[in-house]
Amino acid sequence: MLGPDLINEARIGCGLEIASKKRLLETLAELLAGDHPRLQPETVFEHLLERERLGSTGLGHGIALPHARMKDVGEVVGAFVQTVKGVDYDAADGEPVDLAFALLVPEAANEEHLRLLAHLASLFSDPNMRARLRESGSCAEILRVLNAY
Repeated sequence: MLGPDLINEARIGCGLEIASKKRLLETLAELLAGDHPRLQPETVFEHLLERERLGSTGLGHGIALPHARMKDVGEVVGAFVQTVKGVDYDAADGEPVDLAFALLVPEAANEEHLRLLAHLASLFSDPNMRARLRESGSCAEILRVLNAY
């Protein structure tokens, strides 16, 4: 279970029409900043984009794990987006991304950050989980799937 501090229904986008990697990252940034008083979507987007410039966070199988460290973040915050169609994301396997889980972590949270990324990568390597997330028709259902693993 990922926990309500990491991800909640307000930070999930379900069945979204998104046509580009840039728009996907902007949407994730809006969700991440939405209920955080010190974060601005534009700043979050810039941090996510800066990390992407180092190398794609597309894991393969239609999954992306964009992430960034930010000084204004006190604890790890996550957001999730499910798109109707996959977007070109420069993933290692060349597959379009239709499921993206974004993370913001405190600047000093190196070990926690790496453990959580490894945990999420492991979760998303499960074909059953990916299928259940793609079949989910609501934000509440996506959250239940994410918390079931």
